[in-house]
Amino acid sequence: MTSETMPYAEVIGDPISHSKSPLIHNFWLEKLGLEAEYRATHVRADGLGAYFSRARTDPAWRGCNVTIPHKTSVLTFVASTLRSAKQVGAANIVYPAAKGFIGANSDVDGVLESLGAGALQRDAGITCLIGAGGAARAALYALEVAGFRDLRVIARRPARASELLDRFGMAATVLDFENADIALRGANTVINASPLGMNHQERMPFTVLDSLQFTAPDAMVFDMVYAPLETELLAVARAHARRPVDGLTMLIGQADQAFQLFFQAEAPREHDAELRALLTA
Repeated sequence: MTSETMPYAEVIGDPISHSKSPLIHNFWLEKLGLEAEYRATHVRADGLGAYFSRARTDPAWRGCNVTIPHKTSVLTFVASTLRSAKQVGAANIVYPAAKGFIGANSDVDGVLESLGAGALQRDAGITCLIGAGGAARAALYALEVAGFRDLRVIARRPARASELLDRFGMAATVLDFENADIALRGANTVINASPLGMNHQERMPFTVLDSLQFTAPDAMVFDMVYAPLETELLAVARAHARRPVDGLTMLIGQADQAFQLFFQAEAPREHDAELRALLTA
């Protein structure tokens, strides 16, 4: 089997060099002995149409994961969506079917895995969500599914966050970054669903970092960002003896469903410890 005919999937985004998805999927492919590969492809917003036109005619293409900033705009190119993408209004997976591309969203699964069963079985208390974009949509849907109700949202554009909350029929206190101290005070769970703090993106505002001290003493601080793995948000959370959860937990969790859709095989999750070691080497 040549590289031209070998089945492949990929991750698309702008930027894309930070993505660890190829490491994850190729690790699983090797463990299962499957003849396929997974790539990273840089696609700008104005190149999405051309990208999917090429994919439509490529018999080796098995689908793509979608990262910043395309999770909502890719819906323009799909024929149908699974319930996850429909509810969230964003897709991080696109794969081919007989009647056209299908959009799905496995970020919800990744969020739930990151929050952990223990967090879902206790009184969740106050949750503070940072962001109002595509990843925040998945986080809100996951919080709704898990029954998290006491919610605060920090957003650069509060009006956008309010519109997003209306979409889900969820009530929350919406604040801007200047009022992060109010949003974080007493919070039991903090979720960063924005690209702030990611390599090549803006830093997390000092108002948020400084206000982590006001969270509950046992607060969980979950950052969806995984490049760098130890973000400023997590470093400050650790300094305040909070419970940091890094973005690799979500990344591996959301990749599970994508792997099944692309390669029709169960991801070998029994190797998670080895995979995490590889990803953090």
